[in-house]
Amino acid sequence: MGQQPRHLWPQPPLNSNLAVFISIIAISINMKEGVTPMKTTTRYTRKNPLAAALSGLRWSAGAALLGGAVATSTAVTAQAQEEARRGSTSALLEEVVVTARKRAEESQDVPLAVSAFGSDQIEALKVRDLTNLSVGMPNVALDDVGTTRGTANFSIRGLGINSSIPGIDPTVGLIIDGVYQGMNNGVLFDTFDLASIEVLRGPQGTLFGRNVTGGAVLLNTKKPGDEFELSLRAAADQGDEGGLNSYLMGSVGGPVTSWMGARLTAYYNDDQGFLENKFDGDDIGKIEQTMVRPVVVITPTDRVELTLRYEYSENEGDGPVGQCHTNGSGVPCAFQGFDRKEFGASLDEVGSQDSETNAFTAQLDWDVDFGEGTVTNIFGWRTYDANSVGDIDAQPVWLFHAPSWLETEQFSNELRYNGLFGNNTNVTVGTFYFTNDITYHERREFGGIVTGGVAPFLTADGGGTLDVESWTVFGQVDYDLSSDWTLTAGINYSKEDKDADVVSLIRNVNSPCNVVLNNDCPYDFEDEESWDSVSPKLGFTYHMTDSSRIYGHWSRGFRSGGYNLRNTSVNPDDIPGPFDQEQVDSYELGYKSEFGRGKLNAAVFYNQVDDMQREINLPSQGVGVVQLIRNTAEATLLGVEVDGTYALTDNLIAMASVGWLDAEYDKVNFDLNGDGVIDSADKDLDLPRAAELTYSIGLNHDLDFGDMGYLSSRINYAYRDESAYTDNNLGYIDEQDILDLGFDFYSAGGHWVFSLYGRNLLDTVKHGGDTQLPNDLGGLIPWGGTFSPLAKGRRYGIEVTYNL
Repeated sequence: MGQQPRHLWPQPPLNSNLAVFISIIAISINMKEGVTPMKTTTRYTRKNPLAAALSGLRWSAGAALLGGAVATSTAVTAQAQEEARRGSTSALLEEVVVTARKRAEESQDVPLAVSAFGSDQIEALKVRDLTNLSVGMPNVALDDVGTTRGTANFSIRGLGINSSIPGIDPTVGLIIDGVYQGMNNGVLFDTFDLASIEVLRGPQGTLFGRNVTGGAVLLNTKKPGDEFELSLRAAADQGDEGGLNSYLMGSVGGPVTSWMGARLTAYYNDDQGFLENKFDGDDIGKIEQTMVRPVVVITPTDRVELTLRYEYSENEGDGPVGQCHTNGSGVPCAFQGFDRKEFGASLDEVGSQDSETNAFTAQLDWDVDFGEGTVTNIFGWRTYDANSVGDIDAQPVWLFHAPSWLETEQFSNELRYNGLFGNNTNVTVGTFYFTNDITYHERREFGGIVTGGVAPFLTADGGGTLDVESWTVFGQVDYDLSSDWTLTAGINYSKEDKDADVVSLIRNVNSPCNVVLNNDCPYDFEDEESWDSVSPKLGFTYHMTDSSRIYGHWSRGFRSGGYNLRNTSVNPDDIPGPFDQEQVDSYELGYKSEFGRGKLNAAVFYNQVDDMQREINLPSQGVGVVQLIRNTAEATLLGVEVDGTYALTDNLIAMASVGWLDAEYDKVNFDLNGDGVIDSADKDLDLPRAAELTYSIGLNHDLDFGDMGYLSSRINYAYRDESAYTDNNLGYIDEQDILDLGFDFYSAGGHWVFSLYGRNLLDTVKHGGDTQLPNDLGGLIPWGGTFSPLAKGRRYGIEVTYNL
């Protein structure tokens, strides 16, 4: 962008770069050592960052000396660094082209904290879905809530949600092929044939609009290439329990005529379940997924390109694999519970989930003379229909089962222009329009234990409709003040209207109805509200050399206000809304550099959150669980992130990252701990979904077998601290220790790849949530424990790929 010359400062010596990188690894390892309790007001222990950092610094001093020694031993290798690599080491050193600023740029040139993975890197790391990246990126958690399959509960830099309620806007925006996904339901199924994954940390409100206060995740699917391509893949994996999980997938594409190309991608997954149900000995967690995605690219002229994408997917399988364990109040499961550190579940209702997704995207790119720029228009349409049944009591008796139905349809259109003026001014302007119609119904079926499992003793029905309409205008200018300095200024204006009709569950006890199937429920709450917001951004970039830069910016983002379609409270004052929008002011200072053997990035951020929007999750004797959505607090989130990639030799790559987060309440407006008063005890609680420490360490190695081919090996360890799940801190998510290992043998011609892999080899238990359940049902039937959906444990797999 703009002028390219920079001061040609000498590159840091090899031993200096390596010492810094090994220091990152040492700090990452040792921040977990020597920890002491930090807070006693919660039910879990947080790490002391000062003690951990001091411990890490002791190791860093030794690591720096080790770095010099290793650098000396690899001096000869350094002379050969210009030679071509192949395999995973080459892929992991490649620069990824991203669209974080609505234009194509190399990720290292973008003055933002970005974790980017190109198609070769996705293949090298064997990323099959976003949850494979859930633990490992600094201050990032890409979790599936597990209540309904495929429901994203993403959190970045402590800004996340703990909800599966339709219509609750996410804090982390998911954008697929340039189209914003308007809700977090049904978006986390397996993916295949991706061109790139971009994880943008921090508010992105200027160019991406509202509801990206935590960050954004961009998925870009592949388009047809200039030559014929064929890729076929089969895989199967198995855990310590459960049945076989098998995959078949393939893609074919290339030029059809001189002005048109096409690509067809197909994916099939048959998972026979990952856990034995202690209730009857059968395997649970089954799912069958099918996806088809045709893509057509039309280029009628050298200046115009039209890309048409359609994707159809359907999923059919079991409901959530919920575990019951002793809850945060110390009340055990009345009928059967498990240790939260072990894989175990006993469900009398396996449940089900059936869903169908249709999505169409049309993107037009038109190169124009004005500013030598590009006009882009992206139209998106998506429908998602699902029904499910879940065993919410998570015990081998019928206490609380919950069927639900959901239908959604969204339309969006973005029109934007990007161009360069005077060789030093890059301008992006645009407008965005979005609508989303949501229809939701759930039924709570209680006390089937009383009737011998024949029918529920009591039912409650509720849900509603939510119509969303929003539009946005945005603009950003990047101005090269000199060859060293670039200034950035941007602004976004958004306006949103929401219209809600709600059926409260407590008003339809033993009076069955269905909003989705029959629309025969009596609405007891109807309202509409509008919000508008202005999201500015000011920033700078200082180019220290051609390969290193410092950047900083202040930005403001908003998360939409709205309504609660799951209104369950018996208190007549607890109406479904509206709750107000959430505001985040973010300050970030970062450093990015690349050198002959790798790259090193770091960022410090400070976020101020006003009118924090939270789902308050509370147990209830009458309706099982009450979920209130309120603007609960003001909070400050301060953190540090460092990540790097380094070529230890020509065929050995090391990767490491570390993130530290300090999240504190400044002011509390809601009785979070439920003791009847709002005081310092509420303020001392931990913010949900804000893990204090995250880090990862990995090695990728290529071994050349000459004419036979080569073997790529990889090992990666990732860690994430414990974090609160519920606002009262009684529910929490355990710390995560994730170890992955893999071996890929590439034939000499590059046509065949034979792979062995292991995921979560430490068999770490991970829960999508930790919902606290009441001591009893209606004061009559003992209950207790939690509803905590389980993710998969240890898996071993084999994969064969053929590329023409």
